[in-house]
Parts: sequence; structure tokens; C-alpha cells
Amino acid sequence: MSHDAVRLHGVHVRSTPSVTDLAFVVGHGFTNHVRKPFVSRVLHRFARHGGVVALDFRGHGRSGGRSTVGGDEIHDLAAGVSLARELGYQRVVTVGFSMGASVALRHAGLHDDRPDAVAAVSAPSRWWVRDTVAMRRVHWLLEQPHGRLAARALGVRLGPPWRTTPESPLEVVHRITPTPLLIVHGEQDHYFGPAHAVALHRAAGGGAELWLEPGVRHAESSMTPALVDRIATWLDERTSLHDTDRTKGRR
Repeated sequence: MSHDAVRLHGVHVRSTPSVTDLAFVVGHGFTNHVRKPFVSRVLHRFARHGGVVALDFRGHGRSGGRSTVGGDEIHDLAAGVSLARELGYQRVVTVGFSMGASVALRHAGLHDDRPDAVAAVSAPSRWWVRDTVAMRRVHWLLEQPHGRLAARALGVRLGPPWRTTPESPLEVVHRITPTPLLIVHGEQDHYFGPAHAVALHRAAGGGAELWLEPGVRHAESSMTPALVDRIATWLDERTSLHDTDRTKGRR
């Protein structure tokens, strides 16, 4: 359940018995949900490295409510983080893809209950992006009456347009420090070009690591098992170091 009583549905994928303390809370992209085959493949690959909690964002899949396309979804991700902690995971990290990446960045920069580390894959740096064919199609879905009907046919129930524009990822990414942050972006991303990742990395003020991946396109559908493994390993290692540093600080 999100903070505003929107009922959320998703999955909890348990890891192997040897990995019990780390949870990946995964936020999917626009029009996706946890039961889509390519999303499910990513979730189960992460589960090789720890438990996975993944909720359908509002207006998507089996969840209730209406999509705000990255605005109120930070509360849905917060519900996933809270659930992971309730399940007993000691280290909770967030991984977002596309819209979910913007949500993960904004959640880590704005929410009180921060994750222990963040990975943002294929994130937009700003709103109203129209400089690619793919994003012009997305805006047609969002802004035109026929587009909104088409969105529903794709399984997305859209809410009304924003009355107040939320802070963009670029405006809040600097607040994430000292939480470890990984920005991953395909050099062939056909929704948001690599310049978005470079801008986010620069705005983070040195508090982030940037991977520009040759030959990789956009979000979950472009993820290879090897790339998921690299992201999971990075998050595991950074949170292990973070826990060690916090322990030393208490002595």
C-alpha cells in the first residue's frame, strides 16, 4: 500500500540461501510491469545476488491508481523499500529503469527513508524530452485524447496532467550523496541519449559512478545477464563497504 492508499501489487523473489541480507527494490519503466517476460528475466537475474522486491507502479499492471509518470511513484518505491526492510533485509538498494530510474533518483534525493545504494539505468535527466522519435511517441500517448486511449490499451491507466511540476532528477541528484549512486546508460539509447547520463553524473558533484555501455539501448529490454550481474555486484560491494564504514564510525 502506498502512502496515499493506492494498493500496489508485485513480487518478492527470494535469493539462494547463501544471500539473505541484501534486497534489490526494482522500479520498472513506463508501460511495463513485473510480469512482462523481459522484466521478469531481469528480476530473476538480480535474485542470483540477493532478494528482489518489485512492485507494479500505480496505474501499471495489477496495481491500482493512475500513473503520474514519475511524480507520485516515489511513494510507491518507498513502499517497496519499507516492505524489504519489514521482510528482514539488512541492506536495501534500489534499481530503477527509465521512468523507474527517475523515480529511484528522486526517491533517494527526497525521501526520508533512503536506500543503502542506488542504480539508475536509462534515466532521463529532465522532463518534457522530445528530441527522439521514441519520446515524441510517448508524449503523444500522454497529451492527446487518442494517445491516452492507446496507453490504456498498453495497460497503463494515466492520471491527469501535472498541476505542479515535480523536481526533475537533475535538480535532486546532488542530494543523494553520500549514498552510493551508479548511473548506467546505453550509448545507443533511443529514448534518452547518453547526454542525460553525463548531465546527471556531473550534477551529482562527484558522488556517482557513470557507466556508458557500448551497443546497449534502453532500459530492461536491453539488459544482458552480464550487465545485470555487474550492476548487482557493484551495489553489493558498495553497501558492504558502506556498512563497514558505518560500523567503524560507531566505535
